[in-house]
Amino acid sequence: MKKIFVFTFMAALALCAAQYSTAAATKDTKEANKAAVDGAEAAKNQQWDKAIELLRKATDLDHKYAQNLAAVYQQRAYAAATNQQFQDAISDYGEAIKISPEDPRIYEQRAAVEMKLNDMDKALADYSEAIKLKPNEVKYYSYRSYIYEVKGDIQNSMADTEKVLKLDPKNQEALNRKKRLETLQSLRATPIPPRPPASPRTSPARAHSPHKP
Repeated sequence: MKKIFVFTFMAALALCAAQYSTAAATKDTKEANKAAVDGAEAAKNQQWDKAIELLRKATDLDHKYAQNLAAVYQQRAYAAATNQQFQDAISDYGEAIKISPEDPRIYEQRAAVEMKLNDMDKALADYSEAIKLKPNEVKYYSYRSYIYEVKGDIQNSMADTEKVLKLDPKNQEALNRKKRLETLQSLRATPIPPRPPASPRTSPARAHSPHKP
């Protein structure tokens, strides 16, 4: 009889715990939903700080809202970049990447801002990451090819240009870049003839040597 009572008591405790857990989960879900809705409304009104605070709260309660938070970070970053606040934009894109590291578009957006700051090495790294995540995207190769060209890296610029043309054979920008790069390659391959030694008669030093009045 005692064993039956203990078993029944334990079962009742387990049932209460499950009910409490379900109630807590339901409460968190409702709170998360409300924070997410309020956050979306704040983002609609371009109240970025408020939107991020609310969506961060929603994400803490329910991780399914993480993508919404990443999207608002991107929106605030875009607004900052539009206002020439490039470092703020880069910081927000970085936060978005922490949440959605598999989204190549965020790397592309951050690279565009880095190019505004003439930070070509970081832009190059971000486009390379975007290419890893989406290897058949023409524009990523095109932008990376441009950066290589600006840096004077003809070999890598040509390699990316060829990838663009493989994916899009009629891409006019890539065709034009290929011509430019081929010209540069040709110029670099042509040796510059050595300069002949100056004749004593035409030596600038002799021509302008002092003479008696």
